[in-house]
Amino acid sequence: MSRRCCFALDLVADVALIEEYRRMHEPGAVWPGVIDHIRALGVEAMEIWQRGEHLFMILEAAEDFPRAVDAQALVADNLRWERLMDRFQRRLADAAPGEKWSPLERIFLLSEHSGTLPST
Repeated sequence: MSRRCCFALDLVADVALIEEYRRMHEPGAVWPGVIDHIRALGVEAMEIWQRGEHLFMILEAAEDFPRAVDAQALVADNLRWERLMDRFQRRLADAAPGEKWSPLERIFLLSEHSGTLPST
């Protein structure tokens, strides 16, 4: 069984940097070692959504996410990628120390509510 996790992060408010960041996330542009690292952590599906300088990441992850990753090459590739991404990204003002992507808390789930449809 998997679980859904959502995170937020902002980009530096610079149009050229935002365009470059988007290009670096196009299919085939993210380093293969980074993709392998994400999967090794237990991520089964991931999406990043953007509006202006705001980013939202949605992932479906295994119950034991985040898993420990023993492969040094994957860890090294991911650290290099994260350092490269730092020039584009801004942590949220209320981010915890050392936190890059801030977790979001779900406050509404449609299936937990009932409604009344008007009769026709």
